[in-house]
Amino acid sequence: MTRLYFDNNASAKIRPEIIEKMTEIMAVPGNASSIHADGRMARKEIEQARDDVAGLCGVGNIKNTQIIFTSGATEANNMVLRHFAAQDGAHILVSAIEHPSVMACVGGFGAGIPVDIIPVNSDGVVDLGALDAMLSEISSSKKGGAVPPIFISVMAVNNETGVIQPLEQIIELAHKFGAMVHSDATQAAGRISLAFDDLGLDYMSLSAHKFGGPQGVGALVARKKKGVAIGPLLYGGAQEQKARAGTENIAGIVGFGLAARLAQQDIKAFQGLATFRDDIEAAIVESGLDVVIYGQNAPRVSNTICVGLPDIPAETILMNLDLAGISVSSGSACSSG
Repeated sequence: MTRLYFDNNASAKIRPEIIEKMTEIMAVPGNASSIHADGRMARKEIEQARDDVAGLCGVGNIKNTQIIFTSGATEANNMVLRHFAAQDGAHILVSAIEHPSVMACVGGFGAGIPVDIIPVNSDGVVDLGALDAMLSEISSSKKGGAVPPIFISVMAVNNETGVIQPLEQIIELAHKFGAMVHSDATQAAGRISLAFDDLGLDYMSLSAHKFGGPQGVGALVARKKKGVAIGPLLYGGAQEQKARAGTENIAGIVGFGLAARLAQQDIKAFQGLATFRDDIEAAIVESGLDVVIYGQNAPRVSNTICVGLPDIPAETILMNLDLAGISVSSGSACSSG
């Protein structure tokens, strides 16, 4: 039986040219922190990957932006959230649809740090009116005194529904109140154009394996300006501009960079999948099943379908599809089990 793999939001199939490039890199010795020729060659490969990731993210001038290579978006999300939570008087707002790596991180901060959940509408889109009201209340709570540091985290694209969030309006609203904005762009990279600079984002998280790169490597993109610099979670070395200690995963980073370059080139072709998505959804509806297609009335990325069948457990559907040779998910892979 030929299996059909449709679980690309959990992890996309690695591209063959990336396997080839990573194999080439793994065959060559060199620590990027070493000053000899082999070390310099490794450093050159890492910096090329950094440029490629910058291009995918819409970073125009890399000198004004810190791109920190991590083990993935989960680590990147933890880095920025925990950094901001350590600020005196910090107030954090996250959307109700965030990935577990944001929700679990926020839940671990403790009662001393105010955390508010930004509601979404029935299509899974952040409620801008509610966000405006929440920011107004936070700002007015310090009458006669300094407004507390405010941090907002909203994903660019939801991993389950594929719904694209209105980042431009969120950022515009946030900056009106002096808030900083982070976006987990894991499901957006390679699927829609990213515009870190043009949007005025302060932070962005990525994972390579969502768009054809290797697992176990990602990045945190941070704007270089006063009050935004990220401190390390790990100590012991000066790697990644002193933001993440430890010998860099050169092969993984190089694979990430190549995946970023190829994904940027292929965005237009990828968006053509929307026709295929719409045909599948139409066939599901025409089957006569009692179904709900989530996010259907909102802007979505072209590769994601989220269907619910009332009174039928998702696990039952998953098991039957798996037996038929079809791989799908019933939610975030990081929250399974």
